[in-house]
Amino acid sequence: MPPTPGTPDTPATPATPDSKPSVLFVCVHNAGRSQMAAAWLTHLAGDRIEVRSAGSAPGHAVNPAAVRAMAEVGIDISAEAPKVLTADAVRGSDVCVTMGCGDTCPVFPGKRYLDWQLDDPAGQGVDAVRPIRDEIKALVQNLIAELAPEPQAPPGT
Repeated sequence: MPPTPGTPDTPATPATPDSKPSVLFVCVHNAGRSQMAAAWLTHLAGDRIEVRSAGSAPGHAVNPAAVRAMAEVGIDISAEAPKVLTADAVRGSDVCVTMGCGDTCPVFPGKRYLDWQLDDPAGQGVDAVRPIRDEIKALVQNLIAELAPEPQAPPGT
């Protein structure tokens, strides 16, 4: 029986020198939570992790309050656009993080699924989006520590 979204199918595998883990962030409109998560992951992990985001019913534009909230921390997502969720995007990712998209995310054996319970920033002002942005940052930092921790300098260097 395939795993259900929100339950890990397999433990995350840290990156090896010749591989790079990939993460797909999914929310309904790909206009707020998943865009902020993808931006945080790109900003904090650099090129150590491949990042994707998509929506089960993509909106027309990224939430302006999310754009403003991310700009406040020096991350520009104003040029991003919502993208449609495809089976290929899920298939090509090691970890699929859902954020309120319910059962619309395709489930493939061997993939790891996480479901982050976050408030929806849709229709909210920037004051309401800031705590969501900060919660996403903490979750992303934990994911990076698991998937692609910073290389440690050898002792004595």
